[in-house]
Amino acid sequence: MQLKIMPRRKRLSAGRTPLILFLCQIISALDVPLDPKLLEDLVQPPTITQQSPKDYIIDPRENIVIQCEAKGKPPPSFSWTRNGTHFDIDKDPLVTMKPGSGTLTINIMSEGKAETYEGVYQCTARNERGAAISNNIVVRPSRSPLWTKEKLEPITLRNGQSLILPCRPPLGLPPPIIFWMDNSFQRLPQSERVSQGLNGDLYFSNVLPEDTREDYICYARFNHTQTIQQKQPISVKVISVDELNDTIAANLNDTEFYSAKSNRERPPTFLTPEGNASHKEELRGNVLSLECIAEGLPTPVIYWIKEDGTLPINRTFYRNFKKTLQIIQVSEADSGNYQCIAKNPLGAIHHTISVTVKAAPYWIMAPQNLVLSPGEDGRLMCGANGNPKPKISWLSNGVPVEIAPDDPSRKIDGDTIIFSNVQERSSAVYQCNASNEYGYLLANAFVNVLAEPPRILTSANTLYQVIADRPALLDCAFFGSPLPTIEWFKGAKGSALREDIYVLHENGTLEIPVAQKDSTGTYTCVARNKLGMAKNEVHLEIKDATRIIKQPEYAVMQRGGTVSFECKVKHDHTLIPTITWLKDNGELPNDGRFTVDKDHLVVADVRDDDGGTYTCVANTTLDNVSASAVLSVVAPTPTPAPIYDVPNPPFDLELTDQLDKSVQLSWTPGNDNNSPITKFIIEYEDAMHEAGLWHHQTEVSGMQTTAQLKLSPYVNYSFRVMAVNSLGRSLPSEASEQYLTKAAEPDTNPTAVEGLGSEPDNLVITWKPLNGFESNGPGLQYKVSWRQKDGDDEWTSVVVANVSKYIVSGTPTFVPYLIKVQALNDVGFAPEPAVVMGHSGEDLPMVAPGNVHVNVVNSTLAEVHWDPVPLKSIRGHLQGYRIYYWKAQSSSKRNRRHLEKKILTFQGSKTHGMLPGLEPFSHYTLNVRVVNGKGEGPASPDRVFNTPEGVPSAPSSLKIVNPTLDSLTLEWDPPSRPNGILTEYTLKYQPINSTHELGPLVDLKIPANKTRWTLKNLNFSTRYKFYFYAQTAAGSGSQITEEAVTTVDEAGIPPPDVGAGKAMASRQVDIATQGWFIGLMCAVALLILILLIVCFIRRNKGGKYPVKEKEDAHADPEIQPMKEDDGTFGEYSDAEDHKPLKKGSRTPSDRTVKKEDSDDSLVDYGEGVNGQFNEDGSFIGQYSGKKEKEPAEGNESSEAPSPVNAMNSFV
Repeated sequence: MQLKIMPRRKRLSAGRTPLILFLCQIISALDVPLDPKLLEDLVQPPTITQQSPKDYIIDPRENIVIQCEAKGKPPPSFSWTRNGTHFDIDKDPLVTMKPGSGTLTINIMSEGKAETYEGVYQCTARNERGAAISNNIVVRPSRSPLWTKEKLEPITLRNGQSLILPCRPPLGLPPPIIFWMDNSFQRLPQSERVSQGLNGDLYFSNVLPEDTREDYICYARFNHTQTIQQKQPISVKVISVDELNDTIAANLNDTEFYSAKSNRERPPTFLTPEGNASHKEELRGNVLSLECIAEGLPTPVIYWIKEDGTLPINRTFYRNFKKTLQIIQVSEADSGNYQCIAKNPLGAIHHTISVTVKAAPYWIMAPQNLVLSPGEDGRLMCGANGNPKPKISWLSNGVPVEIAPDDPSRKIDGDTIIFSNVQERSSAVYQCNASNEYGYLLANAFVNVLAEPPRILTSANTLYQVIADRPALLDCAFFGSPLPTIEWFKGAKGSALREDIYVLHENGTLEIPVAQKDSTGTYTCVARNKLGMAKNEVHLEIKDATRIIKQPEYAVMQRGGTVSFECKVKHDHTLIPTITWLKDNGELPNDGRFTVDKDHLVVADVRDDDGGTYTCVANTTLDNVSASAVLSVVAPTPTPAPIYDVPNPPFDLELTDQLDKSVQLSWTPGNDNNSPITKFIIEYEDAMHEAGLWHHQTEVSGMQTTAQLKLSPYVNYSFRVMAVNSLGRSLPSEASEQYLTKAAEPDTNPTAVEGLGSEPDNLVITWKPLNGFESNGPGLQYKVSWRQKDGDDEWTSVVVANVSKYIVSGTPTFVPYLIKVQALNDVGFAPEPAVVMGHSGEDLPMVAPGNVHVNVVNSTLAEVHWDPVPLKSIRGHLQGYRIYYWKAQSSSKRNRRHLEKKILTFQGSKTHGMLPGLEPFSHYTLNVRVVNGKGEGPASPDRVFNTPEGVPSAPSSLKIVNPTLDSLTLEWDPPSRPNGILTEYTLKYQPINSTHELGPLVDLKIPANKTRWTLKNLNFSTRYKFYFYAQTAAGSGSQITEEAVTTVDEAGIPPPDVGAGKAMASRQVDIATQGWFIGLMCAVALLILILLIVCFIRRNKGGKYPVKEKEDAHADPEIQPMKEDDGTFGEYSDAEDHKPLKKGSRTPSDRTVKKEDSDDSLVDYGEGVNGQFNEDGSFIGQYSGKKEKEPAEGNESSEAPSPVNAMNSFV
């Protein structure tokens, strides 16, 4: 039977790693342990452990090394075949075999050619138990042939035509990498219009004038030999027809012009592949690459679909501006018809690619080694699959089983070899070969027939000591063939231990999950098979756990006092504990004030820095415990202190013992000024690199007057010293003499080394350069090295100076690089620098976020969710996700209106975000894009959503027109933001009496389609206040308020129009028709007439009066006879409007206020119409009542008007 453990329970134990690893060789039934001290007489057939790849492409400039390593007991011997025949390495002086190995080294660097050794090699490892063989290793030298000489004619074509620039690189091994550049070695820009195909050709869907150039150059890079071949430059000239179109357009109407222009445009056609259909075959596990490139004007856009299914989400990538579809790890399920569609505004075409996925053989179950004992049965199984189905063939010791020596215990049944009643002569190495037209698999598996009685490999009488209540593991490493069974016994006459208390592991270890005192004793491990028995005794002791029975306690102590911490430990009497005290998890200070005895720690003369956490740790060989307490140091009772001062500066500085990297500085302290000096601070100046700038060098105790100073190379040192006491720091001493140290190689390398790409195809390496002090010598330079992190390339290095940046061009996009920057000078190199990781330049992400969906939270807030973009397609450092959203349509008016797009960015890898500030009852569109350091990726498909209704804004305006005795008409404009469908308007109004008190409130509902409403049955000559607002299904909006007044009667002067602004309702009534008013005016006119007669009489007597004097001195141009329509009453102003109406004005029929020729009136000079005259007839209004009128607009007079003019205003 096959060798395997007979486990009681399948559990692994911890704490015995070496034995488990040792026994795994037995348990796995793959190997036999080869430790010569334990199993010197065991044999094992050969096993191939290392070999070169099947397709082995070598560098013809280096020696050829073909690997073949194997193990076995006894050690195997090696032989080789070449092209199916024996390869006698002894006859070829250039070929050597590594001792104890089958690895060949062919020395072609001294002489010989790599092509001479091209062929198929196979290695055989053989010992007395069988022979193992390697794969067929096809050795071929890499080739990088030159481009065929050819004469390339210049290409001339018109603007808009398509173009293919052929590359046709030379055939190399392996195939070269193709790229297009110009004479300046700059990559040619590519886009949806211009791109490189899989075959290396450069395709133009349509050409533009800027495509004109003479240096289109195709390059082929052969990575294996690190060489680049260049094709002859191609010249392209594009003739522009813009001027011609302008001339045509000048003589054509718009319709003819656009018709002529459209003739240049054309629908897409495919440049590659040709026709409507093609076929593609790919092998399982490879990358399937499908390509479609189309020409047309405008430039076509390419789309891909799978006709009979969907494209695999996580394995599909688009390259070359979606012209190339790639599916990684392709399998048979990816077979089918793929369709590429090229589309522009003038049409669309499609091409169908039929994909068939074949498969080279792959393992379902590779054969496994067998270790059997004589008479046992077993089988080797070889399961492989492929498309087409691979053929299975067997070999024995490298010879086809059909012609191998006959073995009666062996029977072949297709992919299985059945063994029955094996004997020692049945030992052999079998090879399973699974092959089809696309490749083969070869696996070695040996059958090793051993007859070995059990052996116990664990040392006898091993003593195990375990703390009580913890697990105990007792080892019993074993070997035997057939596989022994293991039993454990306790005591001399005990019975086998039961599984309900103990655990028996596969490697023979016995586990006691919770060891108790009664677990102490002797345990016996017994291993049995049909060939015999072996046993071994081990001993187990259970110890008491260590405990701290008296822990240290928290203490507060004044400075200068003594504190004691106690720590009593109880332990097993057979174990010897050690007690260790720690301060703040570190060792105690090396100070005589700290005393440790058996159970106590005593700290005398406590200082401030003695405060902290003190820990007692008790250790034994099996366990440890600890306990902690805190000491707080406080100030003693304050006492009067003498007056102190900072020390005087040190003097007499002297440098002695001057060496390359050290010097001794001595000084004389200054006066301490009654406060002991606690320390000295030493500073240095580098006169060569940073003159005048002092740096901290070191500090020493206040008891010292000398210091041994460590120096750096290539520095011109000066030193100074400062003394410090409890009050502060002294002034610096005078500087010492200068000391220049010798140059040496740098001690350090640049810091802050980073690698970031500024473009998709470069790597910008930056670092913080060393300063002059760190250079350690003249000629400071930097060795910049880099290589790809996941590649096998060697380091590439350059040496630069006086820079802190280096740009590596031609790198793949966003690939991790290992970078190091090493300093060097004229003396030598700095130590090996640390390696940091950077990335080459980022490119725009290729994939849009998927599964975008929107949850509307309320009328102004929505939540967006999306699936993260695969990291590989980001092609850069993920910065976050960006949401573009815009209001595309008003839901109330149903008219499309494209507004400005809004953008929200969510940092990091968030997969959801909130959109605030949305407009209610609106139609929104959004998409999501992933953002890296380069920019945004493609947008996800647009998602639309609608926000629910909200409350409306206030009506845009409210006017009260056509006031009558008992009615007012209201006109309004709807809300500027309805935020939904208006359901109705609400009008509330209430009267306001003469004391501005509000009357009862009336509530009125008005249909939503109204913009005018007349209120009837109102009180005449009454002021009303109106509150007006709109409503939607979501509720009431903001209100607008106005006031207005009904008139006195139908013939009255209507109140001023209350327009869009504040209502200017008038309380005045038309009193011109009232009888009492007419009588009053007549009396006033008569009185004025009498006064005029009196004035006339007195003037004739020669008297001069103040008014007359003023009139004589300042003739007022405005004192002219007034027309009848020039007089008016002052207008009434609402209490809310504190600006008086302009004087001398009237209200015209259009209800607007106009400025008259003069702003003067009687009201300006007194108390309205109640202005009085003095005894002498002069008008006193100019001297009393209201203040003198301030200068007004225009050329207004400050003189009092003539009484005649005042009278005219009443006539």
